[in-house]
Formats: sequence, structure tokens, C-alpha cells
Amino acid sequence: MRHIFRQSILGAVAAAALMAAGAANAQTIRFAHVDPADWQTSKKGAAALIFKNIVEGESDMTVELFPASALGGETELVQQAQDGTTQVVMVSGAMQQICPAAAVLDIPYMFPSAPIAWEVLDGEFGKDLAQHCLDQTGLRTLAYGETGFRNFTNSQREIKTPEDMKGLKFRVQDIPLYVEMVNALGGEPTPIAWAELPNALSTGVVDGQENPVGVIYNNNLHTMQKYMILDGHIYATDFLLINDAFFNSLDDKQKNVVARAAKTAGLMGRAIQEFTTADGIQKVQEAGMQVYSPTEEDLAKFREAAQPPVREFLSEDLGDDAEWIGKLDEAVSAAQSGS
Repeated sequence: MRHIFRQSILGAVAAAALMAAGAANAQTIRFAHVDPADWQTSKKGAAALIFKNIVEGESDMTVELFPASALGGETELVQQAQDGTTQVVMVSGAMQQICPAAAVLDIPYMFPSAPIAWEVLDGEFGKDLAQHCLDQTGLRTLAYGETGFRNFTNSQREIKTPEDMKGLKFRVQDIPLYVEMVNALGGEPTPIAWAELPNALSTGVVDGQENPVGVIYNNNLHTMQKYMILDGHIYATDFLLINDAFFNSLDDKQKNVVARAAKTAGLMGRAIQEFTTADGIQKVQEAGMQVYSPTEEDLAKFREAAQPPVREFLSEDLGDDAEWIGKLDEAVSAAQSGS
């Protein structure tokens, strides 16, 4: 009887130890982004939600979501991720602030289609860029999502060629590459904060702006703009990032779940973005916006005007990292040729 009692005590102690070890190994992941939470209209919202559901459904980890800039803008989010106070973030433009080589993805008219961009980002080029950025920032790129192809809109006239942009003032993000691109196309770039854009459009401070179709429709920018050209000048990429020290603190099962959830999240973000683009094109036209789909000859004119000065600017700005321009050229060519 005493032997049985002793075994029961030892068993209880062992179980308690296992429970304590499990509790110590359980993790809470804070996931932040700047987009709305609604998964049906927000690519980052959809990506974050599916990441949470997979991680919590297949592991002992908990994921807390912070959408809609609840923890700050993208610059603040990448800093928090580097500090480890927020473990996972999904950002786009802010990536090139901490990993300059990522700016090559914004070379205008680089990607002829979304599937080509996916093949490049999910292939060797994307893996090499992720490793390069990890070495520079301490942030691991778990997956690439999609912010979408950016297009010009304006309130004055239809744009079919770069000549049609002359004299028009376009709101751009405060990113030198964007300023260089609009200048090269003949427009007048005007950096304005996102929150100030509706007022700038309605008061005529600027004639136009550039954004993905879904952003244009969901933020009612089409009600202030008459014309849009689907030139897709920049394919904007989302980066799903995790603090590498935190990632390496996870056990093998947790790492596998997080990595797989992130891949699925990236794909979900792309799917939602593609849907909102297709849906948005129809809806802005139904609302009275005139949408022009350029021919290959039209796009060649835009490419010839914008790429040389932007490439020259990037080469000087990136210094030793300028080699990434050639690497991207090779990756896109290979994807287009099917090799």
C-alpha cells in the first residue's frame, strides 16, 4: 500500500513538472499590421486571421492580433519587431527602410503579372533576399504577401501615354523612388501623408494619386477621381516578418506550425488582394469612373520613360546592394521564359 502511495505521489509530481514545462514553453505571439481587420476586404487582415487560426488550432501558442495601426505605423512596427516587443508584423514599404535591397522590388514596370511576381518571390531570388534582410535586420521573412499593383488616377483627363501626365500633380508616398518615377513620367510628384490625401484631392492640392484598385475603391478615392489607368507601375509586396530570436526560441513543432501558417497567410493575402482588385475595377466603373487598360505598346512607353532614371537612382542609392537589381532582372527573365 505504501509502495502504491509512493508511486502515486511520484506520478503527480511528474505530471506537475510536465505541465509546468508545457506552460513555460507556451508562447504568446503579438501580430500587428496597419490594415483593417475585415478579412473580406483587407489582405493583411485576412492573412493575420488565418495565421492566428492555424497557429492556435495546431499548437499551444496564442496569437493576439493588432490590426488597423493599433500599435503604430509601419515604421514603428518594424522597430517593435526588431526589439521583440511585437513578435510578428506584416509590412510593405517600411521594409526598404531597414533592408534597402528590398527597394528593387519597386522598380516600375518590373513585373508583367502577379503570377510572375509570385514565382520570383517564392523562388530562389525571394529566399536569397529574405536571408540578406535577415542578416541585416534580425527579422526573418516567413512569407511574401501582396499589396497589389499600383495604378494612377486623376480628376483632369484620361491618361494613355506618359505625355498625358505632363502638368498633373500626383500625390505620392514620401519615398524617393516614387518621386523619381513620377518625375520621369512627366508628372509633378507631391509627397503627402495618407491621412491627408482625401482633403488634398477634394481641394485640388493634387490632381491625382496612385494606389492599388482595392485601396482606391475601399477608401472612396474613386468618388474624387474621374480617370484611372491600369498601368500597374509598381507591384507592392507585403513582408510577413518574425523576430528571429523569438523564432529560434520555439521548439521544432512550434517553428513548423508558425512557418506553415505564415505561408498560408501570405497566399491568403494574395488571394484577397486579387479579389478586391477584380471586384474594385468593376465597382469603380459602375460608379462612373473611366478606366483605361493600356496595350503592350502603351506600357512599353511608360517602361522606357520610367525605368532608366529609377535604375540609375537606385544604383547610386544602394551602393554595394545595387547588385540586387541585376539579380531581380535575371529572376524575372527566368520566370517569364519558364526556366
